[in-house]
Order: sequence, then C-alpha cells, then structure tokens
Amino acid sequence: MQDAIPLTSALWILVSAALVLLMVPGLALFYGGMSRSKNVLNMLMMNMVCLGLVPVVWVVVGYTLSSTGTNQWIGGFDNAFLIDVPLVAEDGLSSPLLGVFFALTFASITPALISGAVADRMSFRAWIVFVPVWLLLVFVPAWAWVFRPDVGFLTTRGSLDFAGGTVVHVAAGSASLALVMVLGRRRGWPSEPMPPHSLPLTMLGAGILWFGWFGFNAGSAFDVSAVTVQAFANTFMAAGVAMLAWLLVERIVDGHATSLGAASGIVAGLVGITPGAGFMGTWGAMGVGLFAGALCALAVRLKYRFGYDDALDVVGVHLVGGLVGGILIGFFANSGVFGESNPDADGVFAGGGGGLLLEQIFANVFVMVFAFVVTYVIARVLDALIGLRVAEDDERTGLDQSEHAETAYS
Repeated sequence: MQDAIPLTSALWILVSAALVLLMVPGLALFYGGMSRSKNVLNMLMMNMVCLGLVPVVWVVVGYTLSSTGTNQWIGGFDNAFLIDVPLVAEDGLSSPLLGVFFALTFASITPALISGAVADRMSFRAWIVFVPVWLLLVFVPAWAWVFRPDVGFLTTRGSLDFAGGTVVHVAAGSASLALVMVLGRRRGWPSEPMPPHSLPLTMLGAGILWFGWFGFNAGSAFDVSAVTVQAFANTFMAAGVAMLAWLLVERIVDGHATSLGAASGIVAGLVGITPGAGFMGTWGAMGVGLFAGALCALAVRLKYRFGYDDALDVVGVHLVGGLVGGILIGFFANSGVFGESNPDADGVFAGGGGGLLLEQIFANVFVMVFAFVVTYVIARVLDALIGLRVAEDDERTGLDQSEHAETAYS
C-alpha cells in the first residue's frame, strides 16, 4: 500500500473505503447468526464498537506509528493527531488524507475479527480495553513491517502482501488462538450443543462481506488499472471456488453440505486471496480458493481434537486461510499477467524460483508468532487487572442481558 493516491482514482478509493467499512456490520451479522440467541446483541456490539474505538486510536497515534518514518520496525510521531497530513499533496496529484482513512477501515475490521473466537464469555469491559491495546501493540507494528515500501522490515526482505493477508488475517487469527487459551472454554463446550441461532443472518453477513471485499482487495491497487480489474476478478473467483471446495469436503466427511459451510467457504476464499489478489492471474486465484476452502474446512475441526474453544472458527478460517493464501503467493504469483517481467514477484509456477516462497513463509510465520506471543501477554495482564471473563451466572443468563440489559428477540 502507499500513502499518495492519484486524484483521478480518488472516487474509486472513496467507494472502496465505504465498502470496507460496510464489512464490519457484515461481519457482525455473520458472527451474530452463528452465536446463540442470548448472545447475539453482544456479538453485534463487539464488532460495531470497533468503529468507535479504532478511528480514535488511529487518528491520534496509530497512523503515524504504522505508516511514517524510516525506522524498519515502527514509525515516528511526526503525524500524531494527523498533524501535517495534507488533504492534497504538494504535487497536486494525490491526497494523503484519503490514504489515511482507507487504511483506517482495515484497522477497524481487524480486531473485530477476533470477537468471533471469544463469543459467549468475554466481558464487554475487557473487550473495550483489549481492542485499542491490541491495535497499538500488534496491528500497528505489523502494518509498519509490511506496508511501508522500501522501509518496513518484511517488505524490504521481499515478501508480498497485496491487501492485508498477513497484517489482518494471520495476525487476527493467531491472536484469537492466544486469547481463547487464556480465556478458556465456554461452559458446557464441547459436550453441550451450541448451534448457530440464525443461519439466514449468517448467510446475509457472508454476502455483505463478499460485496465489501471488492473494496478491500481491488481498492488496495490504489488506482484504476489492470491490477484493479484483476484483483476484482480474483476476489470473485477465489470465493466461489472456495465455497464449492468447502461443500465438497463437508459432503465427503459428513455426508451433507450445509448453508453454514457455504458461508464459511466464501469467507475462507476471500481470506485466502487477500494477500495475493493483485499478484496473480485468474487461474492462480482459483487455485488459492480451492486450497483455502478445502484446508479451512478441515482446519475448523482441529479445535475438537486439541481442545481450544474457538467459538466461531476464527482460527480455522482466518489464521489458516491467511497462511494458505500468503504462502501460495510463492507458487502462483505471476508478474507476466500484468505485462511486467519481475523475477522477484514471480512464484515457482511462473519460473521465479523458491526465493519468494521462502520469504512468504518467513513473513507469515514471523507475524503469526509475534501476534500470538504479544496477545497472550496482553490477555494475561488484562485478566489479572480487570478480568477477561464474565461471571458464571452471567454467562448462563446470556451476555445480552448481563452486559447490555437487552434482548434481541421478545
């Protein structure tokens, strides 16, 4: 990503930012439908409150630490409170402020992804504290490493991330695993059935996410070009193929295909193609969708084997999907699709050798480990200071009543 955006493409970036913003209520519906009815409002609140918390943190200090300066690990404080960030650049051809707010929409949805893992038992007060702390200590450094051209630690090594597969999905998925390990299992899980209360809501949420994801991926081209069109096409095809792959795995393993599987497959494909949307052709995107859909369908079952209660499968979809998509760049990336020959941006199948593949593995594993360790420490500290989990009686009553004094359904 870059800070300067040509004015000729400003309209597309404005639309893309609005599409990414729409993904947050889409995610809330996706997760809300998967929750139990006594906790659906709490899940909606955990998502929507990110649209209040994150923008404040981003404007005050998040942007300047993530996107400015020359230090390879973290930015500086020169643009705190957006001081000296112009509406129009000196050359008159770009709008740095627009770049700030496009990035803000990415920052807003990333901690919201984590909410699905901790559904049904995390204190809303603890969540309010966790989100800004996690944003500053995990998301901001990861963004600084990946999205500052010629400066960031990982981008200077040669790894590729077009729209946030590493920064958003691997970081949030790994953080989810750490948080649920500290938080513990829902009471009654896994012996007590806890099915989704409204699959229509989940399907609607998946559709909104798919719609918004065109802004997420194609908008990350930062102009209207051949890359934009290819990223749009890749987003479409990867999601569709991943849905079919997930349903096929369900049919083989369980004997039936489900609507929850279709919705989850769509999201898995979208997650998978995010890091490589602008680096490969349509066939590569379909390959990513195939692997992401199939592997995520298998990965969501691992929580029963290893005993971690990832309530709404954030680890299985976002961590695994992000890793699959990020690593497959090392195989499917093909600069020739865009008329440019760049061996450093070509995967194994395009004759680029194994250098890019090794960098993709390194970058994704590095961010995964970093996000897990730091999140685990944050969770332990917050648990000791204010408590992460609601009381047993409140959990049994439901978080809608105990945390918000409301009910979704009369």
